[in-house]
Amino acid sequence: MVGIWLVELLRGTGRFFLHPVLYYLVFLAGVLGVMRVKRERKNFHIRAEDAYFELRQLFPLGILIGLVLSVIIVAAGIAVPFVAILLIAAFTLIWSLTTNIRLMSPAYTLGAAFFTMIIIAENNWSIPFISPIGDKVYPSLVVILGLLLVAEGILILKNASIGSSPKLAKSKRGQVVGVHEVKRLWMVPLLLLIPGNAIHLPIEWWPVFHLGATKYSLIFVPFAIGFNQQIKGMLPKESIQLHGRRVIILGVLISLLSVAGYWYPLMSIVVAALAVVGRELLSLFAFLKDDSKTAYFSKKNNGVMIIGIIPESPASKMGLQVGEIISKVNGGAVHDEHTFYEALQKNRAHCKLEVFDTKGEIRFVQRALYEGDHHELGVLFVQDERKFDDLKYVD
Repeated sequence: MVGIWLVELLRGTGRFFLHPVLYYLVFLAGVLGVMRVKRERKNFHIRAEDAYFELRQLFPLGILIGLVLSVIIVAAGIAVPFVAILLIAAFTLIWSLTTNIRLMSPAYTLGAAFFTMIIIAENNWSIPFISPIGDKVYPSLVVILGLLLVAEGILILKNASIGSSPKLAKSKRGQVVGVHEVKRLWMVPLLLLIPGNAIHLPIEWWPVFHLGATKYSLIFVPFAIGFNQQIKGMLPKESIQLHGRRVIILGVLISLLSVAGYWYPLMSIVVAALAVVGRELLSLFAFLKDDSKTAYFSKKNNGVMIIGIIPESPASKMGLQVGEIISKVNGGAVHDEHTFYEALQKNRAHCKLEVFDTKGEIRFVQRALYEGDHHELGVLFVQDERKFDDLKYVD
């Protein structure tokens, strides 16, 4: 029995590397990185993170979360029909073509697959190369949807605020202001039970939530999770982490309610709809709340505000943070880009800064400058003296 399970697990892992979504996500993450670098160079003449940054975020945390969820799914015996995997992959591709990355949230990909299966079963449609759908409602899909929403919230909370991208835009008054944008993709692999003829049930009561089959196959499936948020009214890390906590709460709620669908199938339909509507409302609420605020990254009278820090630059090594205000450089007061660079040139061997942190408290940082160090310290800020006729309006 153990040998059969190990062989099937190896086969399931092999099928993972045959799944087209895996390679499509790698390609899409690469495209997002290239587009971000191009925009940052246009705004600041230099990029913040390199073009491979989004690609590096695609796997590590998502794989860890996926392994934890896989243990839960297999232990509970949550099985899904193979047609569901095909439909989820199809909607992942379709929603990505809209160029709105946030539509690749599990609420939209799994939600669309769930309702599509109901429509196909209700109308007895025959689809080439796809086995006929038996039941009209599959509660297991909604359970996995809820678990993946929890995963999405954790990824937003722990990863999305890292390396948020600074950009410049125009306010309705025509002033150049700064905003932060996150376009992030993650891949979460889940080990799923698929009705098949490979594994016999080891004990009578397992799987707990099954599809009426007596034998199952194992397969690792790469699930895509997309996130997109633009922040102008507060610090990006605070806004993104707040959004992540709300998505986690929604995911926990959906996961708990979805179990009732095994006894009351209509409940699965209600919960799936709640997941889609709830996820959309969270995005809308975040947008409206941010839109109602004045621009956080704008011209300040007491110095220049940091909108971005280039990794491994002198500014990064000095501990400067996004949202802080540099009021003095080498003893001279700075008010804009010109006075900042002018004060920086006074002493090319050493740099001393007077900084207001995000709480408004003043601190002093200093560092020796060496040959090869970034000539602008690696600080990005709103360059209000320049003309940006093609920038988009943000409020």
